[in-house]
Amino acid sequence: MCALNLSPVDTVPTIDKADFQACYFQPLKPLVMRGMASSWPALSKWTPDFFRQVHGHKNVKVYDSSFVAAGSHYMSGIKTLPLAQYIDLVMTTEQDLRMFLYNIKSEIPELVDDIDFPELADGLSQNFLFMFFGCKGSVTQMHFDIDMSHVLHTAILGRKSVYLFPYEQGENLHRNPFTCRSYVDVAKPDFAQYPGLRKLQGYKVTLEPGETLYIPSGYWHHFVYDEAGYSISLRCMSQTWAGRLLGLYNLTIMSPIDRLMNKLAPRGWFDWKKKQALKTH
Repeated sequence: MCALNLSPVDTVPTIDKADFQACYFQPLKPLVMRGMASSWPALSKWTPDFFRQVHGHKNVKVYDSSFVAAGSHYMSGIKTLPLAQYIDLVMTTEQDLRMFLYNIKSEIPELVDDIDFPELADGLSQNFLFMFFGCKGSVTQMHFDIDMSHVLHTAILGRKSVYLFPYEQGENLHRNPFTCRSYVDVAKPDFAQYPGLRKLQGYKVTLEPGETLYIPSGYWHHFVYDEAGYSISLRCMSQTWAGRLLGLYNLTIMSPIDRLMNKLAPRGWFDWKKKQALKTH
């Protein structure tokens, strides 16, 4: 029986900037830090009741698997709910209903005071502080971040399984053209349909509440919410011109073409991308 070639992610209690830069940031190697966020007020303050009672009146967009399916919901939310109602769904149901890229700097700016910016990397964005929420059973399908940023992803509540693969593994993941996505399910790999998985090399980690995962620039990642929960990501731009230019191309050329073609011929465009992705092997 085939199995994915997955290695554990290095885990440390803490790490200083020099070691982080030399051993992980520069060579683009993922890392789990157990104590990076240990002093954050957010870890104790950001309970489900806190979001319900203090910020529950705010309306939020929620998403499901149709986000990556051809049609009218492609790359968009399915509905808008009060945050209190959504938190209730997160904590009491098992379904693929997520909220992501929720920028607390613009939506709930006072929450920024509950986190501290680490000194591990220069240029961490002060303006794009994204939260991610999901019910138990939610899945964030395989993708890499379109802008090619480095990410420090801290789990606040709930356990997640995370699969990680270097950017260069896109061919083995059967990347869909004109997207930063793959439609393989690495949690339940189908080697017959996706033969590239036999050559795939990557990592798997279970991220616990309070832990921070460093996701290097361009890394493919697939999240499974083993428990209901939420997290926050800090990010900084790629440190290379090649990475920055690729991020710019993805945002200004690749993604607009994909969205336009989905509007013009959603089913045909989707089927063409899938066919091309399977052609690579």
